[in-house]
Amino acid sequence: MLVCALVLAVVLVAVMGILYNDFDGQMREELSKEALYLAYGVDQQGVDYLKNIKDKNARITYIDQDGTVLYDNKADAAEMENHSDRKEFQKAEKYGVGESSRYSDTLSEKTIYYAQRLKDGTVLRVSGTQDSVLALVENLVLPLVLVLFLMLILSGIMASVISKRIVKPVNELDLEHPEENQIYEELSPLLSKIHRQNREIQNQLELAKQQQAEFSLITENMQEGLIVIDKYTMILSANSSAWSLFRVDKVSQGESVYCLDRAEDFRHAIEQVLGGEHAELILKLNGSDIQLIANPVIRGQKTEGAVILLVNVTEKLERENLRREFSANVSHELKTPLTSISGFAEIMQDGLVKEEDIPQFAGRIYKESQRLLQLVEDVIQISQLDEEKTSYTWEPVDVYQVCKNAFESLKEKAQSMNVHLYICGDSMKMEAVRTLLEEAVYNVCDNAIKYNRNDGSVSIFLTQTAHEIQIVVKDTGVGIPREDQDRVFERFYRVDKSHSKEIGGTGLGLSIVKHAVGTLKGSVILQSEEGCGTEICMKFPKTHVE
Repeated sequence: MLVCALVLAVVLVAVMGILYNDFDGQMREELSKEALYLAYGVDQQGVDYLKNIKDKNARITYIDQDGTVLYDNKADAAEMENHSDRKEFQKAEKYGVGESSRYSDTLSEKTIYYAQRLKDGTVLRVSGTQDSVLALVENLVLPLVLVLFLMLILSGIMASVISKRIVKPVNELDLEHPEENQIYEELSPLLSKIHRQNREIQNQLELAKQQQAEFSLITENMQEGLIVIDKYTMILSANSSAWSLFRVDKVSQGESVYCLDRAEDFRHAIEQVLGGEHAELILKLNGSDIQLIANPVIRGQKTEGAVILLVNVTEKLERENLRREFSANVSHELKTPLTSISGFAEIMQDGLVKEEDIPQFAGRIYKESQRLLQLVEDVIQISQLDEEKTSYTWEPVDVYQVCKNAFESLKEKAQSMNVHLYICGDSMKMEAVRTLLEEAVYNVCDNAIKYNRNDGSVSIFLTQTAHEIQIVVKDTGVGIPREDQDRVFERFYRVDKSHSKEIGGTGLGLSIVKHAVGTLKGSVILQSEEGCGTEICMKFPKTHVE
């Protein structure tokens, strides 16, 4: 549109200039010819010739030598002023002919005067008017507006059509595969650059995806919970272990970490780490002890977020508690027989024991020392079972023979308590650590005899499937109260301490059984009813898998 308007303006100026100059020259030529014809007529007939002319288009003025107007076809000559000062008159007087032009600002017209001197010295002047350039332009305003309006419409239509035709291939570019586009040659460098950038971006995306997948693989296989938050406490990333520890469904990214736990100590730890300090505490979550370790993420001098590590330390704390309890119990259990031995020995040393009572005191000392020895052996045994690095030899073991040997070892004790022993089953073999299997069977049978009644019985039932062997030891003893059944496998735990003291024992027997069976990849199930006896079922896989 601008180009068209500029071209129109330039062409209009040029055409108007050419036409105006052409019309001006044509009018001057016509005035000169008309003056020549009129001069001939005046020379022949005088002023009367002028008065007989009917055409009023051109103005004819007849001037005397002194500038007095003798005749004018459009005005009264008597009322007209002297024309001696007119340029065309002066030139005609001097050169024979003269021309001049004058403009009228009010009429926007240009008047051209042509004067010719006659033979008698008088001057005949012919004049004609023509519109100025400005007047011509004013007359062309309406056509120009129409032309401009038409130009605007045509330019808009053509611009729309052309731009759509030009832009259509650009809009249809396949930027995913820019090298396959066949369009304007001028776009080839741009498409080549886009192709290179796409390739670089694709490589970067693949690398980022690979790194993200590796990071997710690492974090998702962590037992510890991992949470990354920003400085506004919003969760940026977390693994499934974190959700498991808090026992919540996966929280969407962007939610506050406070939605996991609103406890005061947790909030204080988050505020502390976002303040730029290391934070650490133990959280109580759903009956578990969770250690929270939080470190700030600092960029420059500002804290941008934090990394929170959650570790389930319940088992660790329980082990520490068990270790302390074990040490206290061992100290107590060792102190009791040692005190008895020391007391009896001191009495004998001081000569306070009669000669006939010495064997009785010696027997008491022997009994307490045996009890002490048994305690030490049990402690050593359970310590060995606790040692996970202990190497064991796995071999085929006849389960029936192990049970038979255990009864043989306990035969005397059973006879002294009038308890009958029975084995129901056939010979069957499994891969096991012989010493551990023997310890487990022996301790279960030993407990079954200890806590039995007079004329009671202890029975072993052996059964097997394609992949499993089951050893069930059933007695007719005193049984175990329901409230104590969950704790009988704890170290040094005794149901009836007074009764246990009478019959002996360290309280480690069933704890040794639990550890031994666990090491053999088996399981223990206890069923008991107070006053009716106890049944302990031990299940083992037939083959050992590393």
